[in-house]
Amino acid sequence: MKKLDDIDQQILTLLFKDADITNKDLAAHIGIAPSTCLERVKRMKASGVIKGSFIDVNYNTIGGNIQAIAAIQLQPYSEQIVNSLRDELLPLPEIVSMFHMGGAFDFYIHMSVKDTEHLRRFVFEAITSRDEVTNVETALVFEHSRSPVIPNFSE
Repeated sequence: MKKLDDIDQQILTLLFKDADITNKDLAAHIGIAPSTCLERVKRMKASGVIKGSFIDVNYNTIGGNIQAIAAIQLQPYSEQIVNSLRDELLPLPEIVSMFHMGGAFDFYIHMSVKDTEHLRRFVFEAITSRDEVTNVETALVFEHSRSPVIPNFSE
């Protein structure tokens, strides 16, 4: 894709803040025609700049009273093992997100669970029971915040 211009950046910024904004409102905020706005969004989706739209769920309201991060070390370490762990854990309902990392730990897993017993069972059954997992450190998340600002790399 060609370099994003100022209008594309504005579209991304507004969509990042509110993915539910209508195309009409999005175009009006930027001062372009709705048809132009729609074509730009379609182009950014087709080129992979926009990968999808997401909602921000308050897990407490649906029973996820505890959030935690599990730092995981693997041994042996291989692409097949990394991909297998990711592909098998990511669909589990407790998993919010996963990060494959460089450094002391191979994965950081953000999870939401009902209570401490649910957390304990999940870590034992889904993570430490795996042969390739050699170490797990779990920490409670007191607060999770997402930046409302999209990074700007054009400068």
